Amino acid sequence: MSTNTAPVDLYRHGLQMLLDKDISAWVDLWDENGILEFPFAPEGWPKRLEGKAAVAEYMRDYPDHIDLHDFPYVEIHQTIAPETIVVEMRGVGRLVDTDSPFDMSYIAVVTVRSGLIAHYRDYWNPLAVQNPATHFAGNN
Repeated sequence: MSTNTAPVDLYRHGLQMLLDKDISAWVDLWDENGILEFPFAPEGWPKRLEGKAAVAEYMRDYPDHIDLHDFPYVEIHQTIAPETIVVEMRGVGRLVDTDSPFDMSYIAVVTVRSGLIAHYRDYWNPLAVQNPATHFAGNN
């Protein structure tokens, strides 16, 4: 992706990388100092990751825990700040450990600078994952 890649295009490209299970390519979309936040993370789960290396470590084993199949709903809203988008989406697939269905709705606020993700706030619902052990974060 180029430094003038629009946030919408970068985000959609990132979703495809997740579906392709190409985590290293997804992490490559991040700025070295990018911040990933989970405002609704329950106790014991990360609330904030600082830097591309921390994001890479967090996502390293993602496909071993969540097998994403599709994002059947993605709506991206432009904001008055051209580098920031708000995304409503739904991801579906399966939890690898239990082979049970995975169906999660998200709202994300994403800021892109110089063609890279600089800040990503992921408002996912922790109640949707019944067993915290099935979530990939911190279970490596």
